[in-house]
Amino acid sequence: MRLGVLDVGSNSAHLKVVEVDVGRPHRTVATVKHPTRLAEATGADGTVEPAAIGRLTEAIRGSIGAAARHDVDELIAFATSAVRDAANRDEIVARVTASTGLRLGFLTGRDEARLTFLAARAWYGWSAGGLLLADIGGGSLEIAHGDGQEPTTALSLPLGAARLTREHLPGDPPSPKRVRHLRRLVRRRLTEATGELAARLAARRDDPQPMRPLATSRTFTQLARLTGAPKHKAGPYARRVLDRERLRAQIPVLARTDYAGRAKLPGISRARAPQILAGAIVAEAVMTIFDIEQLEICPWALREGVVIRRLQAMADPADADDETARLTQSILRLPAQRDRSPVVPLHRCSPRPVLSVSHGRSDLV
Repeated sequence: MRLGVLDVGSNSAHLKVVEVDVGRPHRTVATVKHPTRLAEATGADGTVEPAAIGRLTEAIRGSIGAAARHDVDELIAFATSAVRDAANRDEIVARVTASTGLRLGFLTGRDEARLTFLAARAWYGWSAGGLLLADIGGGSLEIAHGDGQEPTTALSLPLGAARLTREHLPGDPPSPKRVRHLRRLVRRRLTEATGELAARLAARRDDPQPMRPLATSRTFTQLARLTGAPKHKAGPYARRVLDRERLRAQIPVLARTDYAGRAKLPGISRARAPQILAGAIVAEAVMTIFDIEQLEICPWALREGVVIRRLQAMADPADADDETARLTQSILRLPAQRDRSPVVPLHRCSPRPVLSVSHGRSDLV
């Protein structure tokens, strides 16, 4: 069976198409990205601008077309905090549905942390022991920790790189005073939210099998590259780490460099150049509070966690979780079409019942 996972984030709509079969690892068939640039189009009040909603609609339309061309049987579509936390979320969902027939669902921040942890566990296996995982998104920071397949701690904090840039780092580049303020703010909020967990982990530091610190997300990956990790072309099996002291040395460089200059630095993309400073500040605070010298970059993250959860449900329906079951929709096998070609609404053409998702509820239509 072919499964499509459509992750709508602050910078892009990212479709991952995989071949899944119970008892075997999933195989990636295609990955397709369409820009949304929601982060830069979100106002101080949390409202996403109409032009950005139009870009989002076109991105989803193109993603559905790509899913159809790749013969996807099921599509799991969700938006992360950029849409989930938007002040005009209902308007965004309504416009997307009216234009594409797809009804965007949402994962909670805690479920994002859980599923990303599941992906990391699958990548490293049981021999990795306890895992401490951090993931910086556009709107939120997820932290998860545990010794099993499911984390014992799963947190989502409003410390995403795009959100903090929008709220606390105006200017290109921002003023030194703003940067100092944000560093203090992030350290304080993170300490309040994770201080107890950090203390527990510090008490276990001498255990025979210590906790393994990991990170996922494009922000961590780009920061690792900035501080000397292998390039993307080295492949997913190349070991990549983010070193705390090297990261600290780069924060002043990022702070005094404008967006155009940041995009010329190793590993920093043009799309993430405005928010990479805030991401670096959050990453450094996480590593400091948990006393982590190096974070290993895990190549699997949220989308892979969703695929693994779906595979588990296929093998044993008792393993099905609401967070993925309610997001699954059927998609018609359409003839090959260009990304901008009209897409027949899913609820009109699917040969099977379609799950209509709205803010955590699902109904058969």
